[in-house]
Amino acid sequence: MNAEEKNFKNQHNIIMENRNSLTLSGVTDVDSFDERTISLYTQLGELIIRGRDLHINSMSVETGDMTIDGDIWALNYGDKDKRSQTSFLGKLFR
Repeated sequence: MNAEEKNFKNQHNIIMENRNSLTLSGVTDVDSFDERTISLYTQLGELIIRGRDLHINSMSVETGDMTIDGDIWALNYGDKDKRSQTSFLGKLFR
């Protein structure tokens, strides 16, 4: 793996629009979700999204991209955990 591929693999970005739409990259795992809390892991650690009427609109297991809509109140980062790279779909079919 060259340096450029390594840097791409460790990227995580968030774009929030009007506190009601999130576009994320670098998502590696979704731990849990409901209409008030989405707990997930990114390339750079844990992320908890809190709000009301939260919905995961799309998620690409291959690219780690995700879109979320709802009334977004808070984004909280946790530890830079070296959590396994198990995908959300992989967990579903275990």
